[in-house]
Amino acid sequence: MGLSIISNPKAQANSVLAANTIAFTACFAVWVMFSIIGIPIKELLELSETQFGLLVATPILTGSIFRLPVGMLTDIVGGRIVYFILMLTMIIPLWFIGSATEYWQFLILGLFVGIAGASFSVGIAYTAKWFDQKHQGFAMGIFGAGNAGAALTKFIAPSLVLAYGWESVPKIYAVAMIVVVILYWMFTYTDPAHQHKTHVSTKEQLKILKDPKIWKYMQYYSLVFGGFVGLSLWMTKYYINEYGFDLTTAALLAAIFVLPSGIIRALGGWFSDKYGAYKVTWWVMWISLICLFFMSYPQTGLVIQTTFGPEHFDLSLNVWVFTSFLFVLGIAWGFGKASVFKFLSDEYSENIGVASGIVGLAGGMGGFLLPIMFGVLIDYTHINSVIFMLLFGATAVSLVWMHFTFGKERKAKNIQTARDEAFDEYAQTHDSPEEVISARAILEQMDLIEEFNERYNAFKAKAQKDNS
Repeated sequence: MGLSIISNPKAQANSVLAANTIAFTACFAVWVMFSIIGIPIKELLELSETQFGLLVATPILTGSIFRLPVGMLTDIVGGRIVYFILMLTMIIPLWFIGSATEYWQFLILGLFVGIAGASFSVGIAYTAKWFDQKHQGFAMGIFGAGNAGAALTKFIAPSLVLAYGWESVPKIYAVAMIVVVILYWMFTYTDPAHQHKTHVSTKEQLKILKDPKIWKYMQYYSLVFGGFVGLSLWMTKYYINEYGFDLTTAALLAAIFVLPSGIIRALGGWFSDKYGAYKVTWWVMWISLICLFFMSYPQTGLVIQTTFGPEHFDLSLNVWVFTSFLFVLGIAWGFGKASVFKFLSDEYSENIGVASGIVGLAGGMGGFLLPIMFGVLIDYTHINSVIFMLLFGATAVSLVWMHFTFGKERKAKNIQTARDEAFDEYAQTHDSPEEVISARAILEQMDLIEEFNERYNAFKAKAQKDNS
């Protein structure tokens, strides 16, 4: 247990939320550290864009892969001990990054440090279990604001690089993590009621993958969180290459995207609680699509031959217009990250650790693959804005998928609502109890016939497939 002076359950819940958020902020700052120190390392080792993409993405891979197992472990043994051990394991490899000299050494150590990214699955499940369903979205949004740890790195790391060299950053971060681990253990608590009493096998826990809805949420999160991580890792270098800024200025401009996107997540959780996850996610996708459409436009110049000679016109986005679109995109994705997990808390409340681990894995894998794809596309096309073209396409796919899947569900819900309203109206206009009971029986028979029809068609289709 944590400090005994905090004994009230509500106070303990708030203490756990605060400690989880601070720990996640620190872990996220470590997770995206290569977005800053990777730039001088790229120059030192003369890396290509693809090699740089792999360098900054390597920690994301480990953090993504471990999200599912640590989420499952959290459901079984509790979040406090899992989170504590997870943070301890990354301190030593984090320190030794400052002494690495070869590309392969950075990749190997990056894999070990990447475990920091798995802290999300532990923290989100641990946090959710301390709050009722009505307040879970807001609480998880506050915890998710720890994404702002990426902005912390944007603010702190460039100054450390300029003052002491890139080698100092991982060592200072390692010392800071020791402090965070100690404070975390002091201000977090364990409630035995939050742990699963039955020993559920891994196979049983993974049955959730048979639910088509979880795949839908994985795709959404791979965009709003994977895109956030990918751009967090890439935007500092983008500003340097595209607009010619120095490291410090480029990092500050990138923070305009990273910081609001992390902090606004709490407000996104509140909106999801109030208006529903579907409405929030739908508007997130549309706003993202519009922003990415304009950001995808390459730096372009137009030359028109006139009677006075050639006239040059600059058709590209200037840095402030571009940054404005980037800021709005970050806000939208901050809302989207919260709304996806509101879906999960509503539909998988008893299995939130596994559900958040699976969806977090998809989001993390998006964050791992996107920087590598960014590097490959830039090496191939030599157009920096091609990264936004890729994200525009992914957003369009999400919108189409959302329209068709949720459209079917909403149609079924509307039909059921219409039936209930019709029955209520019928019951109010007929005094005979026998007539009302008969009407209800007819409606129930209609549901049974419809269910029988669906099962028969599914059985028929399966039989035809087996015979072919």
